[in-house]
Amino acid sequence: MAVTVPERMLEPYPRFSLYNSPYPAHDDASGIDLYPDSNVGISPVAGVVRGVRTVGCPDREYAVDHDHVIAIDVDRDWAAAAGIGGERSLTARILHVNPNVQRGDRVAPGDALGPMVRSGFFGRWVDNHVHLEFRDREADPYRASGSRRLDVDAAVEPASWDGTGTVVEAGPTYVRLDGPSRTGSSGAFRALGSDRGVPLDGGLTHYAGGGAFLANGTAPETGRDGNSAGRDGRVLSLLGRPIGTVDDRPGNGRGRSDQGEDAGTTAGWTDVTWRDVDVYANGERATGLSLFVTRRSDLGIKIVKRNHDLSVGDRIAVSIRSSSDPIRLGPGR
Repeated sequence: MAVTVPERMLEPYPRFSLYNSPYPAHDDASGIDLYPDSNVGISPVAGVVRGVRTVGCPDREYAVDHDHVIAIDVDRDWAAAAGIGGERSLTARILHVNPNVQRGDRVAPGDALGPMVRSGFFGRWVDNHVHLEFRDREADPYRASGSRRLDVDAAVEPASWDGTGTVVEAGPTYVRLDGPSRTGSSGAFRALGSDRGVPLDGGLTHYAGGGAFLANGTAPETGRDGNSAGRDGRVLSLLGRPIGTVDDRPGNGRGRSDQGEDAGTTAGWTDVTWRDVDVYANGERATGLSLFVTRRSDLGIKIVKRNHDLSVGDRIAVSIRSSSDPIRLGPGR
């Protein structure tokens, strides 16, 4: 059974992502990355610190070779009132924060847990964030696997994009583009939309899988998929190119229930398997697009591209092409 992440839990964080990582917790949306406005890791939950543990991670020239796990036994009354559900006892598993809390400390949502850590788990283009998982109280909170799948109870609007933009930020391995600007509900969550308006999340396509938000009664671009063993595929396209297929396995897209007999899906995030494609910026192959869900006025499309010569103010045109050898990054890269 999935654990619900209610919208009120996301309010302190202007951005979040379920799928933008190569690590196992993000393969099936059992972990969520929360991006605060400062470098202080704040608690997303209320409860009592069960313990902290320092763990090793890949050695990177731009990061430290260790990280920390903060385990918090979540208050059941708070979880029920917040909309997470109080029918079982849960432990929150939090990473990427250097803890200034210890076993037995009580914390509330918004309390500072410590400064965020830029560890070797991060790609160089990844911003600092708080990683959150939930698992049953009797489970080992320090193991890498064992967390419950997450159901984010927040609507997400699609942002249309023609593939162009101006560089407003440039780092050694990425550039961030302006826009697309908000059109729609002020303050609502938005994500890059597919050609037919399905919000997308994840590393497109440098991580093997991503996610799509299917609203009540909507479905992705549907057609005959040549790679789907003869069944109807549920194909997503972007900039006129097929980019991925919605995973139909049980448990996906489970979110809030549809109303009425004619509704084709349930509302919520569902896994997507990316097609073998590459992203190009001004005709040069890039690593991929780094996609998030945001409340910011500008979506801020991020192009991951190592050893680039792009600068702030440059105009960029992005295209997507089929590939026989697509870029795929795992945990060690």
